[in-house]
Amino acid sequence: MKEAVIRGCIVAVGVLIQILLSIFIYLFLIDKIFIIHLLFLFFQTIFIVYFIKYSKNYSQTLPLIILLLFFPLLGTVICLIIIQNKNKSKLLKNIIESEKESKKYYIHKEIEKEEIKKKKHLRYLTNYAGFPLSKKNNVTYYPLGELAFESMLLELEKAKEFIFLEYFIICPGTMWNKIIEILKRKVKEGVEVRVMYDDAGCIATLNKNYDKELKKLGIKCVVFNKLHPVSGLIMNNRDHRKILVIDGKIVFSGGINLADEYININSPYGHWKDNGIKIEGEAVWSYTVMFLTLWNAFLKEDMDYTKYKKEIKKEIKENGITIPYAETPLDQEQTGEDVYLNIINQAEDYVYIFTPYLIIDTDVINALILAAKRGVDVRLIIPGIPDKKIVYTLSESYLEILIKGGVKLYKYTKGFVHGKVFISDDKIATVGTINLDFRSLYLHFECGVYLEEVDCIKEIKQDLVETLKESHQVTEKEATPKFFKSIWQAILRLFAPLM
Repeated sequence: MKEAVIRGCIVAVGVLIQILLSIFIYLFLIDKIFIIHLLFLFFQTIFIVYFIKYSKNYSQTLPLIILLLFFPLLGTVICLIIIQNKNKSKLLKNIIESEKESKKYYIHKEIEKEEIKKKKHLRYLTNYAGFPLSKKNNVTYYPLGELAFESMLLELEKAKEFIFLEYFIICPGTMWNKIIEILKRKVKEGVEVRVMYDDAGCIATLNKNYDKELKKLGIKCVVFNKLHPVSGLIMNNRDHRKILVIDGKIVFSGGINLADEYININSPYGHWKDNGIKIEGEAVWSYTVMFLTLWNAFLKEDMDYTKYKKEIKKEIKENGITIPYAETPLDQEQTGEDVYLNIINQAEDYVYIFTPYLIIDTDVINALILAAKRGVDVRLIIPGIPDKKIVYTLSESYLEILIKGGVKLYKYTKGFVHGKVFISDDKIATVGTINLDFRSLYLHFECGVYLEEVDCIKEIKQDLVETLKESHQVTEKEATPKFFKSIWQAILRLFAPLM
């Protein structure tokens, strides 16, 4: 933890220095104050007009517009730093290039055209976002992290060719120690093992040279978007995905990271309610491509991804529709949010949702309320015990308007809900890593899987129903904050896109 604090402070100081340096240059040229003011007025106007004209989400750009209007110097400096970071960031350019290259590996079969004719609502994910659908998959849903972990260990032991792990958080402890022991044995057996973890996610759990320790064990390793004092605001773009691919035949994903609290060992926030999902079949290939896309943005070692594509067992039968999808902050598609909105807008009977954070824009608020007003049973389950108090207070600021609009809100009384699950009408669901907050929806690299008429949907619904029994329904009176708290929540809402 001490090392994490030191690293965090160094990065914060680096960003502050960049801002102060810009302000110093401004003050140094104070004798040309009229010209400087004209210059800043020009940039201020350009940025505001740009945000108003091109922003897809005003909730996200509102803090920058406010800064530009009330603090033109600071706002202009921050906007210039953002533009400079994006234009000069070698990492972001490499990821964009890798994402473009990976598109050719997503396999769209003739069956896809047939399904889209029957179900036009699938067009967005397939035609526009570019992710193929498949029907031959065995999908298993785990209502708790510890259940998923047991299965992960069993499948890891069976690995013969390769193991790919991509996680936001890795923390030494019971969970990771058991996994690393298997990985060390598998390396000795000739299995290729690759591990990719996010530097910010692991800042408090791993030392800064942990990648070198893994390499000494024969494990290939990439640290995603290393924190650096001059990295600037691209540090906001984190890898929040959870992917474990084994031999190209099985994939695990869902909400769980590789740390003990996710399997209810020493959980500091009561019972940790999470989930996992296992897929065996055609859809595994899409997750493999997702992993290789980010990996090769750092290490361009795979000239042909198809060497990791495996034939699917003949005994796997058709089982509804499965569409894995990735979310990236670097393209024009807000895939994660659009999947969520489509599920809400198409619902006829009910929509049940797990989310650990509820920091949402007007599009999501209106979609939830409109669904409730047209008679859909809309229920959201959020944590009863917070992991981040300020974020929790911000989440609570949305409860009153939702409840008044007919949405039912529940707090999981036993502890913390970390799952990210939507289910609707007994036939559609999505499970993944995407929280209902601005970071997941707009800033992070994420992943999820869209499921329609897949066998496991009944287990997903059962999990939601059972969790509702262990949750407290929030009343309108409880959701209405007192005066000073409402002021504090309003202030937090202004900066919600940063949280």
